[in-house]
Amino acid sequence: MKAPRWLPLPLGIGVGLLGGLGYGLAATPQYAATSYVMVVPQHADSPTALGFAQAYGRVVTGDAVLAGARAAAGAPVDRLRGHVQSQTSPDAPMISVTGTASGGAAAARYANAVAQSLTATANRTAATTGVRLLVFSTASAPDAPSSPSVPLATAVGASAGGLLGALVLLVRPAARREESAAAVPPPAKSLPARETV
Repeated sequence: MKAPRWLPLPLGIGVGLLGGLGYGLAATPQYAATSYVMVVPQHADSPTALGFAQAYGRVVTGDAVLAGARAAAGAPVDRLRGHVQSQTSPDAPMISVTGTASGGAAAARYANAVAQSLTATANRTAATTGVRLLVFSTASAPDAPSSPSVPLATAVGASAGGLLGALVLLVRPAARREESAAAVPPPAKSLPARETV
């Protein structure tokens, strides 16, 4: 019995759904906690503070800042670098420092340690830069993991499988047309009529 043409679509969705569900259940949950650091101008105007916020946001994962956070975070520099991210705002002199870990308490500890180290590192040159950094809000341990979400992973897997199944459906008719065209023999050439003498 010949399989129906539409079979790749539900098959792809089913395989993708199972794959996404398996990933969501097997992957280690990751927690995220965020601390906020504000750049406060002393003798500088607001645009200058905004520029310094952008600059300091780029050095959050630098060696100097992470080395200062190592003791409070309870983790080596290399580990911190892989578990800390920073973001800056184009509108406000604010730096967000996000720590990620397999536990909520560790994520908050990473974020707070790096935020404190960034503040201390920047304030050593406050007399020159004209701005000071203050920890505006400390990170607290989250109650729930930020990723992976089992429903989200399942939905993404099903969507990816459905997309692949649809692509197979789109490609198959073209392949069949080519096979049909190859199977049809070329028209026979008519032989020239013999001349009668």
